[in-house]
Amino acid sequence: MAVNRVPVLKRCRSLGLEPTVLGYDKKSRRELKRTNRKVSEYGLQLREKQKAKFIYGVLEKPFRNYYKKADKMQGQTGANLMIMLESRLDNVIFRLGFARTRKEARQIVDHKQVLVNGKQVNIPSYLVKAGDKIEIKEKCKSSQRYKDILEATNGRLVPEWLEADSEALEGTVKELPTREVIDVPVNEVLIVELYSK
Repeated sequence: MAVNRVPVLKRCRSLGLEPTVLGYDKKSRRELKRTNRKVSEYGLQLREKQKAKFIYGVLEKPFRNYYKKADKMQGQTGANLMIMLESRLDNVIFRLGFARTRKEARQIVDHKQVLVNGKQVNIPSYLVKAGDKIEIKEKCKSSQRYKDILEATNGRLVPEWLEADSEALEGTVKELPTREVIDVPVNEVLIVELYSK
């Protein structure tokens, strides 16, 4: 499996992202020195795509497949793409507050600690549907890891399309998110323009 080993803060700086978007509460004190370099239209489009890929932890090939699927769906391609990325299982675990970062959420899913509607799912890219019940396995609930995670994510707001019970470590997908409630700083219109060339 391909792994992106670029330091998170360095990548955030190059893409102009706040580390808090990814769940990191570190701050970078270095400034990016790109004062008078003009960025082309293609450069802007590419940066938006890289931002989306980096935030959700998706590599190029799966990302392109998401775009193709979103293009075939009804409605706006860009909004469909963001909704699909947001409804990935690893992202939902992160949004429910059962993981500090999306990378940690991905690891939790990989390690077979998640049940969706009572069935074990170990595919981070699994797309949840409205009405799905997501919970952490019973034997893992009492582990120190989850106590630490809940302590760290206590102040994080759970989006309105999800319902979380942090005591029981379970949550429900009330409905699929709309583009308006997804608070990710990505301009998906530029991604659509990039891929539709």
